[in-house]
Amino acid sequence: MIDLYTWLTSNGRKATIMLEELGLPYNLHPINITNGEQFSSEFMAINPNSKIPAIVDRQEGGQSYSVFESGAILMYLGDKTGCFFPTGHRNRYMVIQWLMFQMGGVGPMFGQLHHFRTRQDEAPYAYDRYHKETKRLYGVLNERLAHHEYLADDYSIADIATFPWVFRNEWHDVDFKEYPHLKRWYDDVYERPAVQRGLWLPKLK
Repeated sequence: MIDLYTWLTSNGRKATIMLEELGLPYNLHPINITNGEQFSSEFMAINPNSKIPAIVDRQEGGQSYSVFESGAILMYLGDKTGCFFPTGHRNRYMVIQWLMFQMGGVGPMFGQLHHFRTRQDEAPYAYDRYHKETKRLYGVLNERLAHHEYLADDYSIADIATFPWVFRNEWHDVDFKEYPHLKRWYDDVYERPAVQRGLWLPKLK
């Protein structure tokens, strides 16, 4: 049984979507980051970096294995189940490179834009900087998806990692009409039943 510690954020939604896609049984433990629950000693024993999500995979025989960092969780669960994370060298690194694109680009840049969007008057340079970079990243995704149905050859952890950030497109001050291929991908992923469940589970429980 897997214990998932998460909250209703873009990174948190990666884990719930992945677990719903896999159909693995899990216990959901909301960590209310607005109340500082991520800094509790109990949670920091699982993730010393005090960030959600994190999982504890409680295995037979009383053994348990904890994993933090959303990208690492997706890779771990993909390897555990053999789903959404191919083993063949070429296909595997196709997925990894787009996962790293999300982890190193989409997540940090979109996240900074989310922060400075509410502070445009006091920090116009910061807003302009991250808005421009967000639009550039939208363009990279749009170009990739003009020639591929998904970010890698098939639906994978790269899509699962990226979707929750693009899901917040209303916070990005972009016009989806400028990115038709990205919008097509967004609509396709959004319609997946597991994605629908994973987007809102932390709130429901």
